[in-house]
Amino acid sequence: MLNLTPNLTDPDGFYEELIRAHEGLTKEQSDAFNARLILTLANHIGDRAVLSAALDTAK
Repeated sequence: MLNLTPNLTDPDGFYEELIRAHEGLTKEQSDAFNARLILTLANHIGDRAVLSAALDTAK
């Protein structure tokens, strides 16, 4: 089951860290970084049903 309830202990801190991770990157590098991050997190989740629900929710 996909958890859509806020679950980050420090969402502002994570957002800041995410933005900093993109600093100095070109658009192409930023897109590639996002793809690697998504695949890393998808691997961590590992549950295909949860990942499918996340894809549907993000549409």
